[in-house]
Amino acid sequence: MPLVAPEACEVFVSRPMPEQPFAELVARFAVALGPVERPTSADELVAGCRGARAVVAMLTDRIDAAFLEQCPRLEVVSNFAVGVNNIDLDACRARNLWVCNTPEVLTEATADLSLALILACARRLPGAEAELRAGGWNGWRPLHAIGLPYRRLGIVGLGRIGAAVARRALAFGMELRHFSPNREAGAALGIEWLPLEALLGWADVVSLHCPLTEATRHLIDGARLAQMRRGAILVNTARGPVVDEAALAEALERGQLGAAGLDVFEDEPRVHPRLLGAPNALLVPHIGSATREARTAMGQLAASAVVDVLEGRAPRHAVVRPR
Repeated sequence: MPLVAPEACEVFVSRPMPEQPFAELVARFAVALGPVERPTSADELVAGCRGARAVVAMLTDRIDAAFLEQCPRLEVVSNFAVGVNNIDLDACRARNLWVCNTPEVLTEATADLSLALILACARRLPGAEAELRAGGWNGWRPLHAIGLPYRRLGIVGLGRIGAAVARRALAFGMELRHFSPNREAGAALGIEWLPLEALLGWADVVSLHCPLTEATRHLIDGARLAQMRRGAILVNTARGPVVDEAALAEALERGQLGAAGLDVFEDEPRVHPRLLGAPNALLVPHIGSATREARTAMGQLAASAVVDVLEGRAPRHAVVRPR
């Protein structure tokens, strides 16, 4: 596909995205592309957007006031993600920009992974497979590889993804409670609301699905981990900084928690070394939306937001609208 140099582009796409929506952008506009093999650096992002009217940003790209100051022609930031914690929304409002995201289309894929992590942790699948591959399995025995309790599921954040996890868990016969800002969020599914401290003490499994905000940063810290049932499971497919990783590693090491399943991390792509060494931590590299269908649909939403704004229409999913 014909691309232009960053200094000549109308649209800067910071990382390669699915081919079909990318081709739609290239067919309409002068498009430049960020690096293939690694995240775009702050300097590369500025260089690509200095003269651009639009940027398709990834969750690894920091869009803040300092960046926007150097990119005066920008009209829209289209985030290839649902969460927008990588974007200073107030700074975008001050510059009268559109900010768009890609909700709904990754809900089912992320919910599938959440349930997979719950079941894999509860049934101790990583350790069991490692034992077999290493030649340590000497045959079936009654007390071998006994799993952890998982019938009581506490969901923190009963939005689209949390509700999709809840529907799957109900089909598995689990008992559910939730903690969300909206106490009535679980009414349609018959799920009772509990205060966070009560939910942590009740659940066999706590699954996190809240956005990352200043209020939820380190929401699950050492004190909250100590409130969980001994031997419980923590699953995080939301955002890494919702959990204090050092406190989580300690809770796993001393047996306060039985297991943790993590798809997201505090300082991605770095993972806390104590978590890397924890045999009861199941760690996967931010793959919640990693299905062909979900990523293609995310690309289509991100591209369509750019097309709509640059062609004078209001985009479908706007987090920030110009005045």
